[in-house]
Amino acid sequence: MPDRLKGLYVIIDPQATRGRGEIAVAQAALEGGARLIQLRDKQREKGLQLPLARSLQNLCQEHEALFFVNDHADLALAAGADGVHLGQKDLPTAAVRRFAGRDLLIGCSTNNAEEARRAQSDGAEYVSVGRLYETGSKTDTRPATLETLRAAKEAVSLPVCAIGGINESNIDEVVAAGADMVAVISAVIGADDVRAAARRLASSF
Repeated sequence: MPDRLKGLYVIIDPQATRGRGEIAVAQAALEGGARLIQLRDKQREKGLQLPLARSLQNLCQEHEALFFVNDHADLALAAGADGVHLGQKDLPTAAVRRFAGRDLLIGCSTNNAEEARRAQSDGAEYVSVGRLYETGSKTDTRPATLETLRAAKEAVSLPVCAIGGINESNIDEVVAAGADMVAVISAVIGADDVRAAARRLASSF
């Protein structure tokens, strides 16, 4: 499974789809070449997210892509998701690994090589590094640089995902710095043509 942790990683935030349905947006992103999809819904309760999460999981299976749920390991397990993505303020990776067993892939947000090493030792399958560039998608992020990305890549043997303000103007330098995956929100799901935007970004891999 970890060898599938590469390529364009599209985060589906219902607040950023410009009123378009999450399934339709995810479908277009997958058709454009996204290899991983994450549901990140900061508004609705988990019970209300479950039907959408299950539908996204089924859609990703059809496209041989991986599906992750942001923050909530219990929701990921209930939806049959491939994995969960954890932030520094979520349940610790090691704790989630204990109750989820090997049924879930775990990704972990990091901001430096030390956090990346800790995530690896705690059982994560990948680490994300960011934010690399200014972004309006999240307000409480810590800045990082391409050098931070390179240092994290050297510090761990896991796939590394770059995140934060990545778009067509900078994705090539991010991939060149060692990113195995690039996570985007607005650059794809906020685009006029989601499929075409995903295709252009995916071509960098």
